[in-house]
This record gives sequence, C-alpha cells and structure tokens, in this order.
Amino acid sequence: MIKNNKIKASIIILIGLLSNSFISQNNLLDEIDYDNEEYKVGLSAFKAHKIMNGQSTKQSSKDELYLYVAHRFGSLNGGIKTLFGLDIANTKIELLYGLSDNLQVGFSRESLKKIYTLNFKYKLTDQGSKFPVNTSFYASYNYNSSLDEDIYPTLTESDKNLFLGQLLLSTRISDKLSIQLSPTYAKKGFTETIFEEENNIIIGLGSSFRITNKLALNVEYFANLDRPEISPYQDVLSFGIDIETGGHVFQLLFSNTQTSDDVSVLTDAEGSWKDGEIYFGFNILRVF
Repeated sequence: MIKNNKIKASIIILIGLLSNSFISQNNLLDEIDYDNEEYKVGLSAFKAHKIMNGQSTKQSSKDELYLYVAHRFGSLNGGIKTLFGLDIANTKIELLYGLSDNLQVGFSRESLKKIYTLNFKYKLTDQGSKFPVNTSFYASYNYNSSLDEDIYPTLTESDKNLFLGQLLLSTRISDKLSIQLSPTYAKKGFTETIFEEENNIIIGLGSSFRITNKLALNVEYFANLDRPEISPYQDVLSFGIDIETGGHVFQLLFSNTQTSDDVSVLTDAEGSWKDGEIYFGFNILRVF
C-alpha cells in the first residue's frame, strides 16, 4: 500500500507541477512551426542530458563533447552558521562524448563520496509523427573509493561497486510540455547501514514546462520501492529552473539530496522537505 501511494503521489505532483524542457544553445525552438505535427520528428523531449538529478533521453550526437559541472551546497536549514549551506559543497565533473548518433559514453567523479562513474546511454527510438515516445537505455558502473577497510574490515574491492540501469521513456506532449518515465534498477555491492537494500527498484517521473525560449520550470521525483520502512532516507524530489545564456545552459535547483552519484541520489536522499532539509545547487552544461 505504501509503495502504491508513492506512485500515486508522484503522478499527482507531476500533474500539478509541470515544468519545461532544457533550452538548447542553438535556440532550436525558435525555428519550429508548432502548427505542424512534424515538429515532433527528430527533436529531443529535453534539451539537456539530465532533467535535474536524473537522466533525460537527450544525449550527445556523434563527435559531440559535453562538459557537465554539478554543484550541490549544504542544507538551507544550517542557517547563518553555514551561510545557508554555502560553506558546504559537493562537486561533480562529467565528460559526455558521442561515439555515434545513438551511443554516448561518459566519465565523472564527485567529491562527496569520491565516486568514479563510467556510463553509457544508447538511443533506441526517436519520437516521430507515427511513434509517440523517445526511448533510451542508460547504464552506469560506479566505484565508491571513500569506503574504508579500517572501518569495515571485511570489505573487498567488489563491495565498492555500484550499478545502475534505466529505461528512459519521454514524450513531447506539446511545444511547451515534456514528460518522462524512468523505470530503474540499482545494485549496491555493499550497504553501510541496515536502512539500505542491495537491490533497488525505482520509479522516476520528470517533467519540463517551457515558459519562454530561455526559461523553463522542472520537477523530478524518484520513488524507491525497496527501501525499508524504518529507513531515515527519503525519495528524492527536486524543483528547478533552466536558464539559457548563449553557449551554456544553467540549471538552478532545490532538492532533498546533496549527493549526485547515480545510485545514491536515487536511493538514499538524506534530506526531508518536511523538515526543511533542502539543498540548493546548480548544473552547468557546455558543448565543445
């Protein structure tokens, strides 16, 4: 019943709080004739590789190199003592390269848990006039180098591995509105607490609503269906704004997680919106 309520709640949230696809550097939306149904053919539902914390169906085309910088500050409820979280930061730097128009490879490292990630995204289908959905498969291998053998004497190298697999399903409902469903499986080689599970099934929902060609609102929610009921961790809920400034896309966001590695951000959000444990952050996307 709890799991079903989570899914129902996430759908209600998305219906009431819809937000826009990322604005691309080339202002492609300015060139689209939205009175023509063919505008849907070949265009991504989202204009950046991530909606906020989670992946979108957008990816690098052949020989395109993107730099992604993600920065998450500490909790706002730290007050003036931490300058509302600005004294505390987690930074993730990621490179994304298109090996072909359908296959992207990426590499990243985040500072909070010192996790290294190698990831792949493969485009299966494009939304067209006769096919209503973009579909992609995303997979990542993550290595948690912060786990310490002195703290966990039985720890092995394989225990530091984390895996993630996602089927990404998105659609452009109109020129302003895009939505995405992201069924996800996350595998942890090692759980540090009794509040975590090694195997996790997660349902992700995301949406973008374009206000202008340079401004968008986003909402994103991931429900972990396998988290123990006694766990202090939360499902991750994020709200954000996209701003296009020439050659960059800036994403300003508020979320209940400071982590940014693929597995932790979707399974173990450490903050609670109800308790004011909210983390401000931003993403910067740049193509070369």
